[in-house]
This record gives sequence, C-alpha cells and structure tokens, in this order.
Amino acid sequence: MITMIPRPSLAAIALLPDVDDELDEAVIRTAGPRCADGNGTLTPLFFSDDLVDIGRAKAICAKCPLQANCLSDAMDREEPWGVWGGELLLNGRIVTSKRACGRPPKRPRPPMVIDEMGIVPSESVA
Repeated sequence: MITMIPRPSLAAIALLPDVDDELDEAVIRTAGPRCADGNGTLTPLFFSDDLVDIGRAKAICAKCPLQANCLSDAMDREEPWGVWGGELLLNGRIVTSKRACGRPPKRPRPPMVIDEMGIVPSESVA
C-alpha cells in the first residue's frame, strides 16, 4: 500500500517571511567558537587524557567568547567526557582536578603553566 505525503498548502507558504536581500553586519561579525577550525584538527586535544593537552584545551577555551554557553550546553547534554567551556567533564560533571596516570610522586611537582601552545618554560634561577 502506498501512502501519500500531504503537501503544504499555499496559505502556509505565504506566511513565510521574505528573504533578506541585504546581509546583516551583526550576523557577519558574530564570533564562532575558537575550537572550531573547520577541519577537526583540534578535536583530539579536547578529548585527550594527557594533562598537557587538557591544559591547552582549557587555555583555548579561556579566550573564547562562547565559553559560558558551551559549558552550559554541555552540562545540559550531560557530555560523557572532554573539555567543554574551559572545564573538564566526566560523565556529565565537572572534574576539578585530574592527576596523571600511575603512582603519585613522592615529592610534589611544581604546577605546570600551560598556554595554547603547550607548557610555558619556567624562568631559570640565576
């Protein structure tokens, strides 16, 4: 048996708004997320287990204009893992600190300073 899909009436089509002929400057200047490069090359950075990669992803998010929106949407979706809006999420919850794999060191290491490009070298003591 063949079912027919009803076509929309012409009255419904007439209610659609007219197409804008002019481009809206505010829409053109809207900044996109800094993590979206169009090729997906940053994706492994945001879903890595390496502490340096996580730090780099957080540094990228820190300068993003959509950081708060990204984090709230990820929390609403209960993202299973990854860096979203500058925070590390695991099972839909924010992880405040993540330690490296393996046995903890006997002497605490100094905290690493990480920017978008990786570990920032510490200044040598002269």
